[in-house]
Amino acid sequence: MKAKLGMSPIAWWNDDLPELSDDVSLEECLRQSREAGFTGMEKGRRFPEDPKEMLPILREADVTLCGGWFSGTLVNEELSANKDRILPMIELFKAVDAPCIVYGEVGLSIQGKREVPLAKKPRLDDSEMRAYGRKVTQFGEWCAEQGMPLSYHHHMAAVVETEPELDAFMNFSGEGIPLLLDAGHLAFAGGDVLRAIDNHHKRINHVHVKDIRRPVVDGLDRSRQSFLDAVALGAFTVPGDGSLDFNAIVQRFADYGYEGWFVVEAEQDPKKNPPQKMAEIGYEELMRVMDAAGYTVETQGFPKG
Repeated sequence: MKAKLGMSPIAWWNDDLPELSDDVSLEECLRQSREAGFTGMEKGRRFPEDPKEMLPILREADVTLCGGWFSGTLVNEELSANKDRILPMIELFKAVDAPCIVYGEVGLSIQGKREVPLAKKPRLDDSEMRAYGRKVTQFGEWCAEQGMPLSYHHHMAAVVETEPELDAFMNFSGEGIPLLLDAGHLAFAGGDVLRAIDNHHKRINHVHVKDIRRPVVDGLDRSRQSFLDAVALGAFTVPGDGSLDFNAIVQRFADYGYEGWFVVEAEQDPKKNPPQKMAEIGYEELMRVMDAAGYTVETQGFPKG
C-alpha cells in the first residue's frame, strides 16, 4: 500500500489568529516542510491564485499541492453562490493536479468567533441535517463533474462536529460527497476515531493526522471558552507530540486498504512550537507508524517531466 505525507501551512500562518503566525514566506514554509520530509502542502493564504505563478514555486520546492480549504456556506446559502465562489478554485486545483478540495462548512459556525464559547455551537435537527446532507451531496457531485472531487471536513464548532453528527451527516448524504477524516477534531469532539473509520471508511478520500493535547482539551470550560481559545492554549499538535495513538489509527486505515494523503494539520503558537521542529517530529512519528502498518511512503515531491 502507498501513502503520501503532506502538511498544512496553518502551522506557519493562522488565518483566524494572526498572532499565531510565523513571519515566513511561502517559499520558506515549503522549504522547511520539504526538508522535514513532507512531499505535499495544502493551500494557504500566501499561495498565488494563478497556476502560472504557483507551479514554478511548487516545482522549485519539490512539493505538490495536496489539497486546500474552501469555506462553504451550504447550510444557510444557495448552491449557486457556492458554485460561483468555488469555480476559480476548481480551475486552479485542476491546473496544478491537486487531489481534492477540502469542503469546510462555515455557515452558522462559531469556529472563527473567539467571543462565542464552544457550548453555543450550531446544531441541526434531523430534518435540517437531512436537507443539508442532500444539498452538500448535490454540490459534491457538481464539483466532481467539473473535474475536482471534494472532501468533507467535519470540524469543531461547526454544524458537523460530534461523532453522532458525523454519523447523521454521512447517513443523509451520499457517495457524491467523500469524507475527510480528521483525527484531532473528532477526538476533541469526544468521538472515537477508530469507530468512525470503521463506520465510514468506504467514503474517506483524505486524512488529516491532527493530534491533540488531552490535558488541554479536557481542561477547557466549554461554557466559557471558544474554539480559538482552545487553539491558543495548545489543544492541537503534531503526531508524536500529543495524546492520540497514531499507530492504531494508521493501522486501521491500512486494514481497510486506504491509500492516499495523510496531512499534518496542527495549528499552534509557532514561537512555542517552531514549525520546522514540529514538522520533523510529526514526520518521524508518521514514518514509524506507516512502516509498522505496511505502507510504502512516496518520497517524490513535484512530478518530474
